[in-house]
Amino acid sequence: MKKIVLLALAALVAFTAPAAEKKIVLVAGSRSHGHGDHEFRAGCLLLQGCLDKVPGVTTVVVSNGWPKDVSVFDGADAIFVYADGGGGHPFIAPDRLKLIGGLMKKGVGLGTGHYGVEVPKDKGGPEFLEWTGGYFETFWSVNPHWTAGFTNFPTHAVTRGVKPFATRDEWYYHMRFPEGMKNVTPILTATPPDSTRGRDGANSPHGGNPEVQKHKGEPEHVMWVIERPDGGRGFGFTGGHFHKGWANDEQRKLILNALLWIAKVEVPAGGVNCAVTPEQLLLNMDNKGQNKPRP
Repeated sequence: MKKIVLLALAALVAFTAPAAEKKIVLVAGSRSHGHGDHEFRAGCLLLQGCLDKVPGVTTVVVSNGWPKDVSVFDGADAIFVYADGGGGHPFIAPDRLKLIGGLMKKGVGLGTGHYGVEVPKDKGGPEFLEWTGGYFETFWSVNPHWTAGFTNFPTHAVTRGVKPFATRDEWYYHMRFPEGMKNVTPILTATPPDSTRGRDGANSPHGGNPEVQKHKGEPEHVMWVIERPDGGRGFGFTGGHFHKGWANDEQRKLILNALLWIAKVEVPAGGVNCAVTPEQLLLNMDNKGQNKPRP
């Protein structure tokens, strides 16, 4: 009888035990650009402040790019990299790609923000295509400043509660996506001005190329999500050049929703609601006139 009671109590404890917290690691790149642009650390800390209000979620912000102690990724359910990309992307060193690849095989989610969507075609390109569903490829994609308006959204957990909005940003577009957009769902789509595609015949690594010029007048995807065969999830968001963009309630909600989604946290029916004051927006911005390391 005593054994039966003990077993019943054990079963009750197991049934009522709270679920383990989901861990999201936000990797903020080093200082970049002028005041108010590429405020990677301030942006990540702002998002962290909102995520920390979500029950069952814990967050860690890594400053200055790749962490000094990679154990910060232990137990991570999702990673977001918001940093300078290209040849200086913090994730593309061979040993780092290998480490991140190991996490991806475990089903860890991966999100990329703004310049963090760009990696070299032969050094991170295939991996990011698989892990996040798309990336900025030089001589294929472009990175102009323009005002994008978003009026229609797919039915998806990431778009819950998001209302139509428009912002001026450095919206990268004409990303490199998998053939047929396999497993990829576009989230933000808008038609850029033809002038942003560069001069006809020009072939610039970022400012215009024959491939992007072929699609004048066509809509382009500037945010997308992927459900990977390994069970993991990913997303890419090409905006985020201007820190003031995080004051936009809809943009902020989209990214917060996406971070929960890639961590496999149920997104609330109305999305993640988190008000941000003008004073909060100004917190933690980099002093771009100093070269000393940030905290």
